[in-house]
Amino acid sequence: MYYDGHVHTPFCPHGSTDTFEMYIERAISLGVKGITFAEHAPLPLSFNDPAPTKDSSMTYEQLGRYFDTLREVKRYYKSKIEIFTGLEIDFIDGYEEETNTFLKEVWPELDDAILSVHFLKVKNKHFCMDYDENVFRELIEQSGSLSAVYSLYFQTVKKSISHSFGVHQPKRIGHITLAKKFQTLFPPDFSYEKEVEEILTILTERNMYLDYNGAGAVKPYCLEPYPSNWIVKEAQKRKIPLVYGSDAHSAKGLGQGLDQLETTATLTSPFLLNRAK
Repeated sequence: MYYDGHVHTPFCPHGSTDTFEMYIERAISLGVKGITFAEHAPLPLSFNDPAPTKDSSMTYEQLGRYFDTLREVKRYYKSKIEIFTGLEIDFIDGYEEETNTFLKEVWPELDDAILSVHFLKVKNKHFCMDYDENVFRELIEQSGSLSAVYSLYFQTVKKSISHSFGVHQPKRIGHITLAKKFQTLFPPDFSYEKEVEEILTILTERNMYLDYNGAGAVKPYCLEPYPSNWIVKEAQKRKIPLVYGSDAHSAKGLGQGLDQLETTATLTSPFLLNRAK
């Protein structure tokens, strides 16, 4: 039995059309005890989605139906599995005020939330850094080097953790090594240990958690979970809670990467963490 704290839904425009029921029934069959649906939250209205297909998130117009659907499935499955209503919130440098306003609006609906970095700005242009290897290649070219991309990514993650959204603060940070999604194509020949240690220090100070994300393990150019084993071990030393997330965008993606997690890692339930607030 385990918890899955990071699952997407049919409201994701770059995911599958699998229904909530399909996700939930598969989760039950896998022995999942609880699940957080954490769909990509609508992007700030003043922000132009840089993904080539403009499909990074659901729209504001869909939010009501998203929350209504979750209320329905929570009632229907309450005796079989615990379900949390969540969102994956994008931290976009420079858009903190709009994000804070959005969090205030949706907070009463949320049981859980993940704060993630997907967008980086270089030379006045934003990039959806994990869109595909071609976008990532362009990001490297515009940044000047792979090390510059990693540095900008970790700086932005650090800003996301350091920034205070007050009482509407998402406590879990999503896939903190997403910059490694294309590592077999663009292997780093430099150390980023200092940047990661700084991030872990701030996480500890702010009593925040890590999304231990299995999706990287099945990405063809990554082949390891986010974050790497050595980071997981460091997080454990610092007593930073780890919440497994499949980051599934289809029902069959549930449980992905679970068998490749660090064997010494202690996984924590997002349900217990949120109830301890």
